[in-house]
Amino acid sequence: MKLTEVTMRHMKMQMKHPFTTSFGTFQTKEFILLEAKEESGKVGYGESVAFDSPWYNEETFKTNWHMLEDFLIPMLLGRELSHPDEVSELFSTIRKNNMAKSTIEGAVWDIYAQLTNQSLAKALGGEKTEIDVGISIGIQKSVDDLIEVVRTHVEEGYKRIKVKIKPGWDVDIMRTLRETFPDTAIMADANSAYRLEDTALLKQLDAFNLMMIEQPLASDDIIDHAKLQAQLTTPICLDESIHSLEDARKAIELGSTKIINIKIGRVGGLTEAKKIHDFCMEKGIPVWCGGMLEAGIGRVHNVALTTLPNFILPGDTAGSSRYWEQDIITPEVTVDNGVIHVPQQAGIGFELNHEAVEEFTVSKKTYSL
Repeated sequence: MKLTEVTMRHMKMQMKHPFTTSFGTFQTKEFILLEAKEESGKVGYGESVAFDSPWYNEETFKTNWHMLEDFLIPMLLGRELSHPDEVSELFSTIRKNNMAKSTIEGAVWDIYAQLTNQSLAKALGGEKTEIDVGISIGIQKSVDDLIEVVRTHVEEGYKRIKVKIKPGWDVDIMRTLRETFPDTAIMADANSAYRLEDTALLKQLDAFNLMMIEQPLASDDIIDHAKLQAQLTTPICLDESIHSLEDARKAIELGSTKIINIKIGRVGGLTEAKKIHDFCMEKGIPVWCGGMLEAGIGRVHNVALTTLPNFILPGDTAGSSRYWEQDIITPEVTVDNGVIHVPQQAGIGFELNHEAVEEFTVSKKTYSL
């Protein structure tokens, strides 16, 4: 396959509700929607998951645009590819910028699945026809508000509830949740809000039978996480610390983590995500697919990845209507009692809602041979 044209769109969408983490609150999502055309006429789509500020990692919407425009698109246009795995090999000369790399690599995977007449899930080696999903809940204005939000999603059938925590919104909150929902699968996500000196506080979470605590310490750390895990019975899940297969290998060998959250953008694309999945499966480390508040294209890529066999824990891939009044795909991603049914059509299995795309487009630019 050979890419002959790539179009990038600056998209701006308003979320239904504000989303608050330990870093802050936002409600507007700006991102890149990328369309790649192959010489046969097939079209594939990718989505940049970087935010407009570098609060999750060092990448932003603008840095992704720069990397794609000035480096990644020129490297791929006109180049003969036999398999999407070659994209990450080609990009290996460029350090980091994983979310930018993932944006165009996802479009190549979509095209490859169409050319081979299989769903993206099958092209990746996925086995499931449906996936269990959980939901991620930001920090609320009050404990009562949080309980009502959780209750709504438990009644909707979501298989796991993830709750954001931060210093001052942690032990008492999780205690109240566990008392209110004694049989619900609950996990805490700290987004690196704590230090090793907070071990005594974090050990209190052991009393609440949580599935895991996600990324409690620094975003680039695996050493202190190993020290913390040795003192906790609750499994630590690493998110921000894992950018590659090598990161996963080192963290597992050190005992820094018992669970890994795989985010396609954070690790540089579907190829690297699959490598991490395979290694974790070999080592007996369960994985799940984290979310980055994606619009439709990013969301359906997550669905496809989650069909791999070691994704045994519910991920963050909630339905489109959880976040958006209108998504950019048709049909939208829907959840049926905590389950998403995996499309079987060739490619991503969804069509672009062109009217919605035009509505949310701020600007666009096309690059061609």
